[in-house]
Amino acid sequence: MKTICIFNQKGGVGKTTTNINLCSYLALNGYKILTVDIDPQGNTTSGLGIDKRSLEKSIYQVITEEIDIKEVIKESEIVKNLYIAPSTMELAGAEVELIQKGNRETILNDKLKKVEDEFDYIFIDCPPSLGFLTINALVAADSVFIPIQCEFYALEGLGQLVNTIQLVKKSLNKDLEVEGVLMSMYDGRTNLSNEVVEEVKKYFKDKVYATTIPRNIRLAEAPSFGLPIALYDDKCKGAEAYENLTKEFLSRQRK
Repeated sequence: MKTICIFNQKGGVGKTTTNINLCSYLALNGYKILTVDIDPQGNTTSGLGIDKRSLEKSIYQVITEEIDIKEVIKESEIVKNLYIAPSTMELAGAEVELIQKGNRETILNDKLKKVEDEFDYIFIDCPPSLGFLTINALVAADSVFIPIQCEFYALEGLGQLVNTIQLVKKSLNKDLEVEGVLMSMYDGRTNLSNEVVEEVKKYFKDKVYATTIPRNIRLAEAPSFGLPIALYDDKCKGAEAYENLTKEFLSRQRK
């Protein structure tokens, strides 16, 4: 079992898209997957077909109250073997509420310990910020999966991203490692995309996946239908890319 946090302090890099589709392809390959949505926007939750308005309990109650995570985990109705701990906008208030708690950095880790033996992989979808929610995810995780978009501004935050991971590793989770780096919104026809990939490889070397995720309208459309790309359009370039990513991810696990 491995717990993987999908994280980048920069927004709009494909964190949630990667979380939804990697989790779905792994589940379709027979692995039992739990995805934990700790982003108050709840895009993983809605992107996997869950109506947030219908939820009586979510990960918010798990983090702020004495509620077992088993009480909020939902089995996906669209992807077999996939389970979701959903999020709602209530979670935005959790940052303030956590300030008063003595064990505020380890709450999620403590909750996940009770269910980790039930799954092959747990993925945590983080908000694009470094508050208590993200810290909880980094403390609970064995490794960090980092999506980076192939644009110039992605390079500006790279040093800060590395420093953040090292800081958490030094002070809160000494076993935290980089799982891998995924280049998203890639266009091989442009010099910029290729230059950004080369710069990122200088930082992360062989941690950078060979698979890249292209800009693809079908990937952008799928969440509005509450479907992963494998069920929305499994023949598009985005689906092919995430299927290849899943194969590469699994091959790295066997090494």
